[in-house]
Amino acid sequence: MTKIKLCGLKRPQDIQAANELLPAYIGFVFAPKSRRYVHPDRAEELRRMLNPGIIPVGVFVNETPETVAALLDRGIIDIAQLHGKEDAAYIRRLRQLTPKPLIQAFRVDTPADVAAAQASTADYVLLDSGAGGTGTCFDWSLLQDIQRPYFLAGGLTPENVGGAVATLHPYAVDVSSGIETDGAKDKEKMTRFVRAVRGVPGKDEEP
Repeated sequence: MTKIKLCGLKRPQDIQAANELLPAYIGFVFAPKSRRYVHPDRAEELRRMLNPGIIPVGVFVNETPETVAALLDRGIIDIAQLHGKEDAAYIRRLRQLTPKPLIQAFRVDTPADVAAAQASTADYVLLDSGAGGTGTCFDWSLLQDIQRPYFLAGGLTPENVGGAVATLHPYAVDVSSGIETDGAKDKEKMTRFVRAVRGVPGKDEEP
């Protein structure tokens, strides 16, 4: 079954909702320019509230490898997601500092972008429509030839994620803006998103 990552969690109620829904992953955004930014000390508090069966991921944009490794080694996160211009040399340096898994994000506009993701030395790749949290989809037909498991992101919502999973069978789906209302995580949307991925009917749906 396709795994789920609920990204951009900032508040205790976001963690509580995740604990009830049990996605495989949640994401803390450590990019200071993001409106979803969370300070590492705050993320550490939220991590302590998190169900131990859920893997916390830290999202970084052009951060120093030393800073990323430090947050991994502190146990605030278990995986680092690289969402900037990090290259193979950056990943090599980070691997010298920490053995923890890495996700490298790619903006997909052309077949060449998919080929670059295919060649990534990161443990996982994430395919997105932009810098993250844009709320727009890219052309999913570009993924027809990809040969490695990937996180699918970009414009996913409770309404379209079921079709994306049925068509593409990604390793995981990653959502942020698609489960928000007025810039904050919305438990009802989070619930509908998770149900759509898992194929569980809602209360008013026929089984």
